[in-house]
Amino acid sequence: MAKKNEIVTVKVTDMAISGEGIGKVDGYTLFIKDTVIGDVAKVKITKVKKQYGYARLMELLEASSDRATPVCSVARQCGGCQIQALSYEKQLEFKQKKVRGSLIRVGGFDHEFVDGVMEPIIGMEAPFHYRNKAQYPVGTDKEGNLCAGFYAGRTHQIIPNLDCALGPEANRTILEKILEFMKEYHIPAYDEAAGKGLVRHVLIRCGFASGEIMVCLVLNGKKLPHSNALVEALRSIPGMESITYSVNRENTNVIMGNEICLLWGKEYITDQIGSVKYQISPLSFYQVNPVQTEALYRQALEYARLTGQETVWDLYCGIGTISLFLAKNAAKVYGVEIVPQAIEDARKNAQINGIRNAEFFVGRAEDILPEYYDRYEREHPGERVHADVIVVDPPRKGCAQSVLDTMVKMQPERIVYVSCDPATLARDLKYLCGRGYEVEKVRAVDMFPETIHVETIVSIQKKNS
Repeated sequence: MAKKNEIVTVKVTDMAISGEGIGKVDGYTLFIKDTVIGDVAKVKITKVKKQYGYARLMELLEASSDRATPVCSVARQCGGCQIQALSYEKQLEFKQKKVRGSLIRVGGFDHEFVDGVMEPIIGMEAPFHYRNKAQYPVGTDKEGNLCAGFYAGRTHQIIPNLDCALGPEANRTILEKILEFMKEYHIPAYDEAAGKGLVRHVLIRCGFASGEIMVCLVLNGKKLPHSNALVEALRSIPGMESITYSVNRENTNVIMGNEICLLWGKEYITDQIGSVKYQISPLSFYQVNPVQTEALYRQALEYARLTGQETVWDLYCGIGTISLFLAKNAAKVYGVEIVPQAIEDARKNAQINGIRNAEFFVGRAEDILPEYYDRYEREHPGERVHADVIVVDPPRKGCAQSVLDTMVKMQPERIVYVSCDPATLARDLKYLCGRGYEVEKVRAVDMFPETIHVETIVSIQKKNS
């Protein structure tokens, strides 16, 4: 039996869905952070359970042929890039296998069926500097110096890093100017344990197509002293269009507050996916990888098979990104989103693009869709709410049961399911396939290179239609 703090030598033979290497010592399974398949390593056991344990890498004795040298100097400490030590080709294999495994294990689909419907994963030519959004926690290091970076995995310990390999180069300049401003004017960083201090986070968003930049400071207070000096420093950065702050005085893990105050410029920036332009506010949900977002949406358009005659429902629509992308090929699109600001943005975005066949509803999809269905049934006896295609892009927890139930009642010809979690996707597919639908095609999209996360899109067809 393995013992805690014991140091052992192990060969890594597999990888867990959360990115750890897997190896065995005398038949006992260890999950080992920072290792990849093929590594031979000296590791220290950190936690012991009956059937398996956890360990951390102490010394790499023999590097795997699939190992890559991390671009980022703090990749091991930072919680952002879990698999930067794995070659990109093998990252794509890992994610394809992750989706496949969930469909089989959680969805109950046959191995041969899954292999028949899965298309090759869509990867990136340049899997770094792809993020158009970053939220940097601000704090102090052990010496009391101001710092910004990212949290170490499963902690709120800030790993100082102003030069993230996933974000645009402008982020470093922005953070340096903010930290210099805070130091000069004695603006304190937020102390989470004490609940004191002012600056909690810095949100940076960049429009990759437009070149526009937004900065939003999250404050534990109602105002930012000497804000004119900060504005003067930041507005000199090429592309700067929006400087705001968000008030968040709650003891919470939620980063943004609901109150946004403008310091300079506009309250939004613009960007473009394909031919569709979007206004993005600090609170907008907008996919963080614009290159892969366009690839994902084009795949959604292909799976929807629109001819211009269809009525489409887009659930969990955010600021209307998918809705408006599909609207140019549909007769009518209805979007549903719980965040009022997002729906306001969606309506503005429709107006900006001259799209008149898109209508948006504020509320939870699990409330709006059933209510709309029931009301329509009452007001139009003998008729059924019409939907040729339903598109869903739910949060990580997947679709609510009431949404799935109503979707089945509406009997669309096709459902296009976009998912950020293969396990909840597989669960929902199992439900739909037990109620008159079948999976036609599945495609993973690497929206988040260097991390364990993967986006998946599925084409679902009504049987015998």
